[in-house]
Amino acid sequence: MPNAESQTPGDAILELAVLDLRHGQAGAFEAALAEALPLIRRQPGCRHVEIRPCLENTQRFVLLVWWARLADHEDGFRHSADYRRWRGLLHGFYEPFPVVEHYGPPCVALTG
Repeated sequence: MPNAESQTPGDAILELAVLDLRHGQAGAFEAALAEALPLIRRQPGCRHVEIRPCLENTQRFVLLVWWARLADHEDGFRHSADYRRWRGLLHGFYEPFPVVEHYGPPCVALTG
């Protein structure tokens, strides 16, 4: 069973970015993720991170990161050496560069 830190509680801030890749780069992108994901996961306040492939477009992924606080992403990770490494590993794959947005707790949530 995952520990409480790795779960995606409803009170977390959700970072969402749709990642459109340069044509033919999905395989190389997925390989780079193996090194990049631990960089963000080890950040203070990062509760959970996922990258999911789009079923309709093989060159599109969605990045989902649950943060304890918005500042953990904006003031923490984005100003870290780990972010500079993340940027070097992944940013060259994007076309166009993704819009990153943050969402608050759910207005409505259903389970089961």
